[in-house]
Amino acid sequence: MAALGREAGADQRDGRVVPVGAGEVPKNIKMATYTHGQPSPPRDAELGKPMVIEIIEKKIEYLRKEKALNIYGTVCFGTTASFSGVLANFIFRHCFKVKHDALKTYASLTTLPFLSTIVAYKLFVTDALYSGNISKENCVLRSSLTGIVCGVLYPSALAFIKNGRLAVKYHTVPLPPKGRVLHYWLMLCQTEIKAMGIPLFFQTILGVFNGLQHYAVFESTLEETVHED
Repeated sequence: MAALGREAGADQRDGRVVPVGAGEVPKNIKMATYTHGQPSPPRDAELGKPMVIEIIEKKIEYLRKEKALNIYGTVCFGTTASFSGVLANFIFRHCFKVKHDALKTYASLTTLPFLSTIVAYKLFVTDALYSGNISKENCVLRSSLTGIVCGVLYPSALAFIKNGRLAVKYHTVPLPPKGRVLHYWLMLCQTEIKAMGIPLFFQTILGVFNGLQHYAVFESTLEETVHED
């Protein structure tokens, strides 16, 4: 009987109501804490990577478009300056009746205006535009002045000097009197020199158009780049 009583007491003590899963609470809490502390899957990085690539591709496309316009516009500008140099050389050779060193003079009057126009346009227009210290009106003014100076005045002066030296060297025209040298040379070609008004007109129009278009593309590229950022 005593043994049965002890077993019954033991069963009663062991039969206490224990909440289901009470012993697993610390484990569950630990698992929850571990799960919360783990880094989330890099979904943001996976979603952001294509967006970054797309932005970079758009920027490259904008820069390629602006670079293409800059190259084509500058080359076109320099080509018209070369034609202006050829015309100026033809006019002064005809005025001074020079028939020597034709290839040499035409080569220099074709190459030098082309190179001077490209270099001047880069220095006074393109670099100033990239620095951000130039307005639309200033860009157009610089572009047109580059066309006038490097595409008309410089070729005319260069052709005048080169062919004038050849005229003096080979005595194709009478020598000018003392004290009126420049006036004498200008009087020899005052009629033919008016033909240089044709390249003057075209260089001015092309300079204005090139400056407007280059500034418009630069502004649109800048705005789109800032918007993408």
